[in-house]
Amino acid sequence: MEKFIVKGGYQLKGKITPSGNKNEALPVLAAVLLTDQPVTLHNLPNIGDINQLKQILEGLGVSISYKGDSSYQFDSSQLLSFEPDKTLSSAIRGSFLLAAPLLARFHQAKVFVPGGDAIGKRRLDTHLEAMQQLGVTIKSENDGFLLKCKKLKGTDILLDEASVMATENIVMTAVMAEGTTTIYHAACEPHVQGLCRMLNMMGAKIDGIGSNFLKIEGVESLSGGDHHIQPDHTEIGSLIGLAAVTHSEITIEKPGFHNFPQILRYFERLGVKVKQVGEDMLIPAEQELEIKTDIDQSIPKIDDAPWPAFPADLTSIMTVVATQSKGTVLIFEKMFESRLFWVDKLISMGAKIILCDPHRAVVNGPAKLRGGILTSPDIRAGMALLIAALCAEGTSEIYNIQQIDRGYEKIDERLNQLGAKIQRV
Repeated sequence: MEKFIVKGGYQLKGKITPSGNKNEALPVLAAVLLTDQPVTLHNLPNIGDINQLKQILEGLGVSISYKGDSSYQFDSSQLLSFEPDKTLSSAIRGSFLLAAPLLARFHQAKVFVPGGDAIGKRRLDTHLEAMQQLGVTIKSENDGFLLKCKKLKGTDILLDEASVMATENIVMTAVMAEGTTTIYHAACEPHVQGLCRMLNMMGAKIDGIGSNFLKIEGVESLSGGDHHIQPDHTEIGSLIGLAAVTHSEITIEKPGFHNFPQILRYFERLGVKVKQVGEDMLIPAEQELEIKTDIDQSIPKIDDAPWPAFPADLTSIMTVVATQSKGTVLIFEKMFESRLFWVDKLISMGAKIILCDPHRAVVNGPAKLRGGILTSPDIRAGMALLIAALCAEGTSEIYNIQQIDRGYEKIDERLNQLGAKIQRV
């Protein structure tokens, strides 16, 4: 089992190129099954969850060819089975995205209860109820679900929650259904938009991309093509937080500023400022990290909600930044009921945090953090602990780092190139 040994207190400096968006890569990987023609994906991140889904695809009969520079071609013309590997599928949440493409190819699919981060209950009902409306029959089994359909037919769907993966699964089911499908209360995160743009490139007819109302005209078949996965805004947000708390000057190359208005607005609440230099993002070393009170001088809050509001995946990062900012802020994690339990590890490092309940934590800063023995509970909290260790005095050991590797590509090597002191043991 690997761990990180992290020496804190060093300033970083230099340029870094963000990886491809993990949460876009997972659904577009699943979508290659929707056609029997080759699909080439560019900027595919080399991380645990993506490599595991590629392994599942190979087990189904997909031929994968490396084309250089994070580009891969996928040929699904010789699919062997509608049942993915159970062990691999049960380890990652993204495996449930195979449901719709396998239905399109085989008119049936076996999907297993997926794994993923232990951050709270993540319902599958939204996926399955919408699929039933499109004509899918569902048989619940001990280890998952057997889905079948004779004919998919478009319909009007109102989601009970703006679930990202459910929206992606429903879109992939609807693109080849007969007639028109509308999805109201759809998720509209950048990764959902990326999937929809890829499907349109393949011949789908999806309108309303970027909104919470999607209209889909079903088509008989989809073709192959090339798709470029956009930069990962969660990784970029993590790098902004890292630069701020370590007082480092970091330039993030071509982050795609159109995805950042709300994210940067929330960082500004903690005193973090960034600059746009051409297409790049510069985080200056000198930051006045001070929490801005609300207009009525009350304590402000950092709270998450579905896009285009502040993303839940960055609440862990913001918690660490808050520990280094002067003032008091409420962190309000509304979407996942177990996501804040990891802050006890920050408290053990010297952070001034009151965990009010599973959803709310009050952070008072700045606090001098000290190194400690830490364990990564999930992808985002693991990265947050790595950031805390890099700004702490002394040496930290971080265990269970395979969680971090699931979402951040070679993060130790890339940060060491900027001057960090991270050893993988």
